[in-house]
Parts: sequence; C-alpha cells; structure tokens
Amino acid sequence: MIYKTGDILAVNTDTSGTQAGKLVVLIESLCDDELLVAILADEVDDHKTETSSVPISQDDVEEGSLNAAGTVNLHKLTTTTAKLCKRVATLKHPKKDELLRKFVAMSTEVYYRNILNEEDTFVPCKSSVPYGGRIYNEKELVNLVDSSLDFWLTAGRYAEKFENDFSEIFGVKYCSLTNSGSSANLLAFMALTSPKLADRQIKKGDEVITVAAGFPTTITPIVQYGAVPVFVDVTLPTYNIDCSQLDSAISPLTRAVMLAHTLGNPFDLQKVKNFCDKNNLWLIEDNCDALGSRYRLDGRWEYTGTVGDIGTSSFYPPHHITMGEGGAVYTDNTELKRIVDSFRDWGRDCWCPPGKDNTCQKRFSRQMGELPKGYDHKYIYSHFGYNLKITDMQAAIGCAQLKKLQNFIELRKENWKYLNDGLKELEDVFILPRATDNSDPSWFGFLLTVRDTSPFTRDEIVRHLEDHGVQTRMLFAGNLTKHPCFDEMRENNEGYRTIGKLQNTDRIMNQTFWLGVYPGMTKIMLDHVIRQIKDFVHQTTGSKGS
Repeated sequence: MIYKTGDILAVNTDTSGTQAGKLVVLIESLCDDELLVAILADEVDDHKTETSSVPISQDDVEEGSLNAAGTVNLHKLTTTTAKLCKRVATLKHPKKDELLRKFVAMSTEVYYRNILNEEDTFVPCKSSVPYGGRIYNEKELVNLVDSSLDFWLTAGRYAEKFENDFSEIFGVKYCSLTNSGSSANLLAFMALTSPKLADRQIKKGDEVITVAAGFPTTITPIVQYGAVPVFVDVTLPTYNIDCSQLDSAISPLTRAVMLAHTLGNPFDLQKVKNFCDKNNLWLIEDNCDALGSRYRLDGRWEYTGTVGDIGTSSFYPPHHITMGEGGAVYTDNTELKRIVDSFRDWGRDCWCPPGKDNTCQKRFSRQMGELPKGYDHKYIYSHFGYNLKITDMQAAIGCAQLKKLQNFIELRKENWKYLNDGLKELEDVFILPRATDNSDPSWFGFLLTVRDTSPFTRDEIVRHLEDHGVQTRMLFAGNLTKHPCFDEMRENNEGYRTIGKLQNTDRIMNQTFWLGVYPGMTKIMLDHVIRQIKDFVHQTTGSKGS
C-alpha cells in the first residue's frame, strides 16, 4: 500500500493485525517502507506549544472518518512501517497545509535553538561593542519561513497585518509599507508635489525648512525634485532645530517643514506644529531614528511621527525594529494616503492591492486625462511614480519585531540612562545630551560633543574607542552642506539657503560623535564603554579616575 502525507493511519501493534493501536498522521514516507508519523491524541497534550499542536476533527478529513476529534502532537514524532498501517481517512488540503507549516515551524525553532542561538562571550578590548544590530529569536525566523512557503513574492498578508498592527499601536489611520526609510522620505515628500493637492502642491523652486545636521535622505527628495532646502541651525544639547530661527527662515515660497527627531530625541513639536499651522505649511516628521518616542503636545502625549501631516520610519537592522530593509509612511489624511500609495506603486491611479482587481467597481467605466472612456483603471497613471513596495518576507519579520517594540524601547532607555549616569562626572570635557522639554525619547544613540576647552579632540577619543573595540558614529552628515554632493550648489550659490552661519551644525560636524544604546548591549559592554572613555579622559587630563 502506498500512503501519502496527510493520511490518517491506524497502526497495529503486531503483524497479525488483530490488535488495534493508536492513530497517527503521516508526515512523510521515508525509504524502505518506513513512515515518519505524528501521534494523533484523543485530547490536547499538556506539553503542546503553538507550533507543535494541530487540532483535527471530522470536518478536516475526506475519504474516511474519525470516531472522535483529536490533536496531532508534532513533538511526538515516531516511525513505523507501512505494512503495520491501515488508512482510515485523509486530511483535507487546508488542514494538511496547517500541519506541514507547523512541522516546518517546529523544525525552524529547532534550527534557531541549536545553530543561531549561540551568544558570544564579551571580552573587553577583544570583543566589539557595536553601535547597533538586529535582535531576533525564533519568532522572526518562523515568520520568515512561513511567508516563504506562500511564495507570494510581493506585499501580501504579512504586509497587510503589519500595516494594521502599526496603525493600531501608534494611533494613526494609515500605514503604507515601503522598502526603506529613505524611500519613505521620498514618498512622503513627493506626495506633497501631487497636482491633486491643488494650491497646496509643492512646486519646483518652492522652499522647505529643514536642518543640515542629520541624515542626507531627509534632504535628498527636496533637492532631487527641484525644491529649495532652507537650512536652520540646531541647539545643543538637544541636537534639534533652533525654533527661534523659524520666523527668519520663512519666505513667500515656503511650503513645508521636513525634520528628523535626532537620534530619538523629539524636536519641539509644539513650536514647530504651531508655526506650520499659523503659516499653512505641511509638516513631515522623519521618525526613522525615533520610533516609540513621545511628545506632550497641548497637554496630551503623542507619538512622534503622528503629529505632522506625514511621518516616516526605517526598519534597517540598527533601527528600533528591523525587516532587514524596510520603511513606512503613515498619516491620518486619506488623500495623502492614496497619493503615497500611488507614488509607491508605479504612479498608478488604481489602489487595488497586489493580486486584486476592481476594488472600486469602476475598473472599466472611468474617463481620465485624454484616455478613451473605459480604459482599464489598473493601468491609468496619475503620477510619475516608482516601484518601492516591500516583500511579504520582510513584512513577516516586521510582524514579529513589532510585538517586541515596547521592550526594545525600554531597554534603549535603560542603556541611555546607564551611559548618562556613568559619564556625568565628565561634563567638564563633554556636552552630554538632554531630552527635549515635554518629551519621552525612544533613544537611538548617546550623543557626546567634545567641549571647546577640552584638552583632546573628537577624532582623538574616537580613535581610542575604536582601537579598544567600541564602535562610534558621527551624527550622520554633520553639516550636509559641506559634503561633495553640495559642491556644485555651493560653487554656484544656488539650490539652497542657510539662515545664519549654522554654527552649532559646524560644531557637531567637528566635535560630536555618538555611541550605541541598542537592546543587545549588556551591562558588561556598557561598563567597558564608560571605562574606556574615563580612562582616555583621565590619561589626557592627568586626573585620577574613579
């Protein structure tokens, strides 16, 4: 007899076939008449796990019948021979799919526990203290493998789940996944250039207020489109926009403000939001380094990224949660949501998700542009868009990460506080970071600025730390206007404006660096970081360390 996966078999205890034994479900036929089977118990086993137990009832079978419902216990695998078995029923395809997915998930968990879950012992001065990194366990791996079994290679059920879960957690109406935080910034800005926004459309030559002390892709979309970034200086020790300069930055051409919350520290949302409302300006919050940060606005705590017209996030590995590559754009504005999705999905006017048709029920009855009436709406383009969608495999990782976000945030806060407490005695040589008033940061890093009066430079202490296994990072571009990408604009004195001399921005470029606070940092690592900084300072100043 040839049996196939999903067959429910009665196994006899002897070759005569006179004594009935337990029911089993065939997982796979092995070689030489041997079968890999899982025991079908009469009731749920007390030791079952989410990925090892599959309930089965009569509704789940075909070509036979069960006397009673039961549970397949995948942690009770065994082998038997075909000649001792008799088929009593066969699982329907959906239940067989569930069974095999859980078998694969259980195997994936075993792989994680035995191969990937090996922690290296940290050895000071020999091991590295990274500034960031991915933190994951079997949950992410199981989701990733499960999504691959669908072989749905673009956005699918996991992407939809992530967008819904993200929106619920952060209290925002719409979330659109994309392939990176940089793409999220691109989509957020380009959405505001849509002709659908009428007199609020950003046009070439219009101005956008921002800062130069940050990551370039907050600025890139503005420049590439042909709008003009207007750079305002920042304040120390918050490293965010100097709101006292906002009125000086505005002009008749100003249409928007686009700012990042620096390393998780919110900018003064109250002042910036009031400024934008007063002047009828769009506000884009680059929230890529600040997922989970909060700000007390008008007496209420709000998540950063949800206060402005559009927020963006990045899910690159060092960020608060990761998909490997990935990002999100979120808004409460239905029109902006539609425009963002249009730019993300080739610029099409249709909003059907991948694999779906005629969601609007008007697929062949519209007349748009100069096209003939009834032209397929699925292939009508209202914008010059891109393809910036994410894969469902990335989103699957994100769904598992999202459940851990609150714990990640707390660990980041704890690590930041630990560094801050450990380095307080060095305020004579460093400007230590400070949270913005009325904020609750979800920190991305710990910023240090070497004081003008310090007997050492930023570069000297950075070299010392890197030589002793402590990763450091600059505050990204420092002053973006000093980079080669601005050479032509600087030379021609066109394409951007600055308000004043950006003195603190230059100070950051020359004297600031930051350290990691990501959840993978242990107290031993943090102590090593603190000790190396103190040792260097004491050696340089000739003082005795504690």
